[in-house]
Amino acid sequence: MADLERRTYSQGRTQTGADIDQGLRSYMLSVYNYMAIAVALTGLASFGMFTWMSNDPQIANTLFQSPLKWVVMLAPLGFVLVLSFGIHKMSTTTAQLVFWTYAAVTGVSISWILLVYTQQSVAQTFFVTAAAFASLSLYGYTTKRDLSGIGSFLIMGLFGIIIASVVNIFLGSSALQFAISVLGVLIFAGLTAYDTQRIKEMYFEGDSSDTMTRKAIMGALTLYLDFINLFMFLLQFLGNREE
Repeated sequence: MADLERRTYSQGRTQTGADIDQGLRSYMLSVYNYMAIAVALTGLASFGMFTWMSNDPQIANTLFQSPLKWVVMLAPLGFVLVLSFGIHKMSTTTAQLVFWTYAAVTGVSISWILLVYTQQSVAQTFFVTAAAFASLSLYGYTTKRDLSGIGSFLIMGLFGIIIASVVNIFLGSSALQFAISVLGVLIFAGLTAYDTQRIKEMYFEGDSSDTMTRKAIMGALTLYLDFINLFMFLLQFLGNREE
């Protein structure tokens, strides 16, 4: 009788573990799906804006050479802040809509790269970034190593390159810009693995469907930011400028 009870208990624990693993896989898949759709929307919006600017060069001057450029540049940051601080008050439908809109606005804000770099080099850099991101994220998902210590160091480095980038707006130093680009690639490569592990650890099987969706959106936002920034910094090394 006691042996039967032990076997039944053991089977129950195994089933629970399998349920948790399945729930975690479903949760991470939703994170990656949200992120992939956001990247696709960014690409479409960027190419659409590039096509418009190619047909009417005055649009490019208006968006990126006038004071309006600050609105275009800072608009994505506004959406990030809205999501970060307000997502718990939003319905899941609203949160999704804000996230998709943010991805499209980001596409508009970085569409200038298609005017500066050749389309071939942009495409090549995108695929290099995708391959690197997939490898780094897979490492963060599978590793047993605690990356929290490295993550803290990388976040401090991130603040450092933000400050350096602001300073270089006034200095215009090519050497400093090169150093920022190198550090940017290294920092966002590390953050990709760290953030993936952190998002994985946020999973809790007892969460409601709405809570799980909000977590997935915020996780997707984090990885999306890692991907876009890694792409932009790599583009400075791999991109060929238009002549």
